[in-house]
Amino acid sequence: MLSTKKFSYNYKYQDFFIFLGLLLWIAIFNTYNLTSKIWLNYVSCILGLGFCLLPILVFSFLKVRLKNVLTRNRYVTYWCTCFFILLPLFTDLAFYLQIAKLDHTVFISTALAATSLEMMLIANQYYQKKVQHIKWIKKIGLEHAVLITIILLAATISIMAVSSSDNPIYQRNGFRLVGFEFNLKALWFNIGTFFGFFLQFLIMYLCGYLLFLINSRLLVSKILKEKGLLIYLLALSTTIALLYPLLAQLLISLPINTVFGRSIFETNPFELENAFGAFAIMLISLPVVLALQWGKQNNKILSLEKEKSQHELDLLKQQLNPHFFFNTLNNLYALSLQKSDKTPESILQLSELMRYTIYKGQEKTVKLSQEIDYVNDYIQLQQIRLRKTLHFEFDQQVENDQIDIAPLLLIVFIENAFKHGIEPAEDAATLKLSLITTDDLLSFKCENSFDPEELNKTRGIGLDNLKKRLELLYPNRYTLHITTIGNIFKAELKLQLT
Repeated sequence: MLSTKKFSYNYKYQDFFIFLGLLLWIAIFNTYNLTSKIWLNYVSCILGLGFCLLPILVFSFLKVRLKNVLTRNRYVTYWCTCFFILLPLFTDLAFYLQIAKLDHTVFISTALAATSLEMMLIANQYYQKKVQHIKWIKKIGLEHAVLITIILLAATISIMAVSSSDNPIYQRNGFRLVGFEFNLKALWFNIGTFFGFFLQFLIMYLCGYLLFLINSRLLVSKILKEKGLLIYLLALSTTIALLYPLLAQLLISLPINTVFGRSIFETNPFELENAFGAFAIMLISLPVVLALQWGKQNNKILSLEKEKSQHELDLLKQQLNPHFFFNTLNNLYALSLQKSDKTPESILQLSELMRYTIYKGQEKTVKLSQEIDYVNDYIQLQQIRLRKTLHFEFDQQVENDQIDIAPLLLIVFIENAFKHGIEPAEDAATLKLSLITTDDLLSFKCENSFDPEELNKTRGIGLDNLKKRLELLYPNRYTLHITTIGNIFKAELKLQLT
C-alpha cells in the first residue's frame, strides 16, 4: 500500500487559538485590578466566559473540517446558527448559571467582541484572496511604511499643536504644550502656522529616519553581514560621532524650540545626551533592520525556489505530452491493422484529444467540465479499438463543473488503467470511475482490473510524474492513495482546491 498525505494542518486550528486568546485577554482585564483571590477569580472568569463562547470555540475548532465536508450553503447555515442563535443563548445561560460573578454586560460585550473578531477574520480572508494582488500595496516595504508613518505623525502633531494653541490649559512658563485637540476651524485660519510646524516636526523625525536608513542599507546589510559584529559596532560609533553634532545643530536651529521649549538640546550640539539619542535609535532599530534584511533574503530564496519549481513543472509537461502521444498512436495503429470503419472517426477524435493536450495542457488551470469531456472522449476512443468486453462505470457528483483545476491530472489514472490493466487482460475487464466535487474539494477514484504479473513487468512514468506535478501544483493540499487488492488496482486522489 502506498500512501501519500499532503494536507496541511499547520493552520487548521488558528481561528480557535485566536478566539482562545480573546477569552484569556477578557479574563485578564476583569482580574488585573483585584487584590485578593486573584487566581481563583481569573479561573472563574475563564470558565464563565468560556461557557459563553463555547459555540464559537467549538465551531472555530472544527472550521476547516466543516469547510471541507459541507457545501457552501450548509456551511453558512451552520455559521449563522452558531453566531446568531447559539451564542446569544449561551451568553444568557452563562449569566444565569453564575459560573463567574460577572455583570451581564460583560458577557454581552464578550459575545459582541467575538462576533466582531469573526468579522475581522472573514475580512482578512477576503483581503488575502481578492486584494493582495494590488501592485502598489506589494511595493510598500518596511522603509516606505516607516516614512509614511513619520509623515502622518508629523502632520497629526502639527494639527494638534495648532488646534490647542489658543487654549490656556496648554501654556506652561511661557511655552506651549501640544494638547490632544483637533479643531478644523483653527487649522483653517492658521494654515500657515500648521505648515511651519509640520515642516519642522518632519525635519526632526527625518533626522532619526536618516540614522535608520544608514543602519539598514549600509551598517547592517554591508558591514555587519560581511565584516562581523566588532567592525559593525566600531563603524556604528564612527557614524554617530560624525553625524550627531551636525543633526543636533540642525535641530537646535529650528524655531519650534522657542515655541515648545525643547530644552533637551540646550545650545551645545556636542551634548552627550544627543549622542545617546542617536545610539538609541540605531540600537532600537537593529532588530527591525535585521528582520527586514532576513525578509529580503527569504524572498529571494522563495523566488528562486518558485522559478526552480516552474522549470521542473515545464519539464514534466514536456514528458507528459510525448507519453500520451505514443499511447494514442499505438491505438490508431491497432485500428488501422483491423481496417476498421471507425478509423476516420478515431483519427478526428484523436486530433481533438491532441489539441487539448498540446494547448490546454500548457495552461495553468482549466475548467473541470473541460477535463471531464477530455476523459470521456479518451475512454470512448479506447473503447472503439477494444475487442474484449469492458465493464465501465463513471459516477459523477459534481456541484459546479466550472471550478478550476490543473489540466491533465485525472487522465493519468485512466491511461494507467488501460495500459497496465485493461489492454493486457485476456478476458473481460472493469473500469470504475468516481468524481465527487464541491467548491473546495475534489475527490477522484479509479478502480480497474489488472494482471499482477503485467504490472510488475512494466512501470510507466505517468504516476511518477503525477506525484511530482501534485507536489508542485498543490503542495500540502492533496492526498493520494494507491492500493492493490487481488487483481483490483485502486487509486484515490483528493484535492483541496482553495
